[in-house]
Amino acid sequence: MSRCLLLTGSAGFIGFHLARRLLDDGWRVIGLDSLNDYYDVSLKEHRRDILTRSPGFGFIHDKVETPGLLRDLMAAERPDTVVHLAAQAGVRHSIESPRDYVEANLIGTYELLEAARATPPQHMLLASTSSVYGANTRMPYRETDKADTQMSFYAATKKAVEAMSHSYAHLYGLPTTMFRFFTVYGPWGRPDMALFKFTRNILQGAPIDVYNNGEMKRDFTYVDDLVEAIRRLIEVVPMRPADPEEITPGDSLSPVAPWRVVNIGNGAPVALMDFIRAVEAATGREALLNMMPMQAGDVPATWADRTLLERLTGSRPTTDVADGVARFVEWYRAYYRV
Repeated sequence: MSRCLLLTGSAGFIGFHLARRLLDDGWRVIGLDSLNDYYDVSLKEHRRDILTRSPGFGFIHDKVETPGLLRDLMAAERPDTVVHLAAQAGVRHSIESPRDYVEANLIGTYELLEAARATPPQHMLLASTSSVYGANTRMPYRETDKADTQMSFYAATKKAVEAMSHSYAHLYGLPTTMFRFFTVYGPWGRPDMALFKFTRNILQGAPIDVYNNGEMKRDFTYVDDLVEAIRRLIEVVPMRPADPEEITPGDSLSPVAPWRVVNIGNGAPVALMDFIRAVEAATGREALLNMMPMQAGDVPATWADRTLLERLTGSRPTTDVADGVARFVEWYRAYYRV
């Protein structure tokens, strides 16, 4: 009998890639997505349509925050694993439309936690973000570092999701893993992300906005590496420790709950200008640079400590940025016929 996964945000960038991987592995995947218009809906619909070609995939068009939807869905389907990727993303958009983040990120996660309390899965895995590290300056970021200085409302809602899930893990014994993603990129990526904008504008001969005058670094993580990490972490189910003193140093396992947070990043920050040069090389064109100041809510650098990920899964992201960017540009040219 095939294993069953409930996947929220299944038509999103990461959800699409994860669903394809698990379907290939023989899972039955129940996908939930609102197909909202935060970015090009046709891109989301195309991802969904590809997934629905698989007999193992079922799709539900609705919002995670719809009252009772997830409760009824989990009671009916009884998935053994839940991966919660549905969220309102974007640092900049959270300044303009914070209510979207309250509804999708906070209320949506509440609905999921209540559904899991009523019909507990074997493992629940929820997406967070490297943005929760906020104003931390000690790098690389470690899961055990204090993270209380979020710089955007988006990051604040994701930190709240971590706290909410921990309380349910403690109160109801729900095994939970939180992912902190670091700047994921690759084919089928989001149009609001830098790589998509850079590629589009460079191919059109239009300028690209370069924030903080290019003095930025990001730990870019290729989507296939991320999916591999999630696939392996599904099998690493946290258990409440019998003795908190026995938690391995560096492990973020909670002393009072079957709950853990894990960085998923490449572990090698890349300067923004070097990233732009990789896009130039892949497109064969030179970028026109529009140098800009730092944006509100942004941070100058991110860098994941991936020690815990390697310890738990025996693997680590390995894709070089030049190779990953080239694969994205190849997809972009084919998809948009450029």
